[in-house]
Amino acid sequence: MSDIIPVRPDERFDEARLHAYLKGKLPGAENALRVAQFGGGVANLTYLLDFGSHQYVLRRPPLGPVARGAHDMGREYRVLSVLHQAFPKAPRAFLYCDDPEIIGAPFFVMERRHGIVVRRSIPPPFADIPDAPQCMSEALIETLAEFHAVDYAAIGLETLGRPKGFIDRQIEGWYKRWRAAKTNDLPLMDEVYAWLKENRPPSPSPTLVHNDYKLDNVMFAEGDPSHVVAVFDWDMCTLGDPFSDLGALLTYWTEPTDPPYMQMTALMPVGDNRFWTRARLVERYAELTGRDVSDIHFYHALGLFRLVVIIAQIYIRYVRGQTKDSRFAALGELIPLVARSAHDVAMRS
Repeated sequence: MSDIIPVRPDERFDEARLHAYLKGKLPGAENALRVAQFGGGVANLTYLLDFGSHQYVLRRPPLGPVARGAHDMGREYRVLSVLHQAFPKAPRAFLYCDDPEIIGAPFFVMERRHGIVVRRSIPPPFADIPDAPQCMSEALIETLAEFHAVDYAAIGLETLGRPKGFIDRQIEGWYKRWRAAKTNDLPLMDEVYAWLKENRPPSPSPTLVHNDYKLDNVMFAEGDPSHVVAVFDWDMCTLGDPFSDLGALLTYWTEPTDPPYMQMTALMPVGDNRFWTRARLVERYAELTGRDVSDIHFYHALGLFRLVVIIAQIYIRYVRGQTKDSRFAALGELIPLVARSAHDVAMRS
């Protein structure tokens, strides 16, 4: 990764205690330890453990109180300790520690992958490759189809989640979070909630679901934007409806004709018409999987509904003074705009 930084002062931990704990548990851990931090991302904290002859990545939850079931390092370890056997793009996890005395929170250690993570702009290694956006688009959707084809029972993940009623629980869970986080009544959200309940399509056969699949959770090879070398952030992985992953991808995707407020929420380069359209992503997914994608608008609307709630949860922390980050001050104006987008996608059906 190119976003390695010194560890932020408020996100440091006792490196000597960690080093003592890891000795004898990982190859190379007898050597001197140097710790750095991966600066990308906004939730879980990710560190580079450099022992000279060996490098590893440590993942832990964010600082402060964590909602029940969120940022589950045990779940992420469980998935990554076996998923690499069937899906090589998943980094292998080696060790899990639930003792908060070591670094202040549960954590796990996994292998390090090398490559390029694309965020809000085309990175320099891809800037001179004219078809890089098309290559990334195709590789991203092909990787999702490959992941959804994994035989989860064969690697012991058949009890990871409860596929039956998965989408119903998503609708009810996000609506409950909305009622807890909203600062103002917003009838549009009630209308989208009612529409989702009334128009839920039958789910296909369950698959593993990443639950946060988007461009900036994927790593590409240094000089090859058509080659995915890793997929990250597995702490919400479960069993459920594969279309929820596709709907989430569409939610964070952008097209040049999108309104500015939707481009603000996109987690990819904006304004570049070389990236595939949402329709092309869906079409290619259908070609690769053979699944009927005629109800994908439902999952796109659900993804936008979920995004409104996520924005509201961040904004209310700012309103309550739980965070002083001034970037969050404008989120209150964004909430009804994204809700309008969710409503529009639902009603266009």
